Amino acid sequence: MPTYEVKSIATVVGGHTRVQDDYQGGVESIIRLDDAYPLETLQGIEEFSHLTVTWRFHLARPEDVQLHARSPRGNQNWPATGTFVHRNHRRPNQLAVSYPRLLKVEGRDLLVTDLDAVDGTPVIDLAPYFEQMGPRGPVRQPAWPGEMLEPNYWAEASERPSERPVQWGDVGSDERPSRH
Repeated sequence: MPTYEVKSIATVVGGHTRVQDDYQGGVESIIRLDDAYPLETLQGIEEFSHLTVTWRFHLARPEDVQLHARSPRGNQNWPATGTFVHRNHRRPNQLAVSYPRLLKVEGRDLLVTDLDAVDGTPVIDLAPYFEQMGPRGPVRQPAWPGEMLEPNYWAEASERPSERPVQWGDVGSDERPSRH
């Protein structure tokens, strides 16, 4: 199988300070473009409301990968599904795609909200979200993703027990999550 070397283009600064399954909403973080890329690479991005962000589960370990069917979140009420049916760090390349809302641009810093990555996460790629390139036609899925995500996934982080959302002025925290 071919392998590819991929370099990060940016880093997540601030936002979530630990890995969590739910309460992703309302947390602001910064996607900070690496100095290797000229500011011109961001020209015009402020015109868009949302971004497509590809990032790496950098706190995951190679041994976290699971190449077998299993129930989402270990809940036996949901069917066992294969690795490529899950959206978590147990994937072979440990990559994720998120669609945060872009709030503002300040030089190399893209202030976003609703990015479900943690402080220090390497960003592999980013692009504006084009509505016309979203899914065409009705989206079909089984019941379990809604059952799993609807109650709390996008609930405000401030509602999570013992968790205060990190805001724009709080970036640069030394606290790091143990895994992602």
